[in-house]
Amino acid sequence: MTEITTSALLAELHQAAGIVTGVVAKIDDAGVKAPSELPGWTRGHVLAHIAGIANAMARQLEYAARGQTIELYDGGYEGRTKAIELAAGHTAAEHQAEVEAAVARALAAFDGLPESGWAARISYRDGIVLDGGLALWRELVIHAADLGMGRGPETWSRTFCEHLFEFLSARVPAEQKFVLQPLALPQLVIGSGRESVSITGMITDIAAWLAGRTPTLGSLRAVAAADGVDLPSLLPWPSGVPAK
Repeated sequence: MTEITTSALLAELHQAAGIVTGVVAKIDDAGVKAPSELPGWTRGHVLAHIAGIANAMARQLEYAARGQTIELYDGGYEGRTKAIELAAGHTAAEHQAEVEAAVARALAAFDGLPESGWAARISYRDGIVLDGGLALWRELVIHAADLGMGRGPETWSRTFCEHLFEFLSARVPAEQKFVLQPLALPQLVIGSGRESVSITGMITDIAAWLAGRTPTLGSLRAVAAADGVDLPSLLPWPSGVPAK
């Protein structure tokens, strides 16, 4: 896999932001209250989270520019949860305005970075701004799918799927290694355990499964010791906060 450049990441962020805002514009008040693809969350919850993470990541960069770090969410994970619950019931127009403003704020922060700024320290995963950019990319693309508005995992790009393979390799149990075999593409091994499990299918189905989402093309198959087996259990999402 080729490491993504900062200029390529900026382009991906803008594309993902455009998809999210386009999807949000199609949701009416009834749609806000409808279930999302995430258990227990309405689309309103997902929209509130998208706005929240975009604002949170923008804040990371704004503080990093001053040589400071700040926790990802105001009030920590508890503050994040409370903010989502409070905002979930907003009207479609309110969600649209909040998401557009938050995404624009985040994009402006990333667009304004000098090249050295990508290496500035942030509190997210005790990392650097580049880590924050990759995280926002994941959040925008995956949560656009979670809205259940026609931008499911089957629309994810090869570049994005391959990024997920690398990032989500942390979900492979210690005793296993996964031999990922996307159809018509080179295989990739993630994990370093002695028990080998081969997972074949369309690249988007493999990525969706690793991300804890429902594969939409029905192509996945797992094989261990030459026998078909159930898909392996995965470890938690590798993040500073629970994956939702």
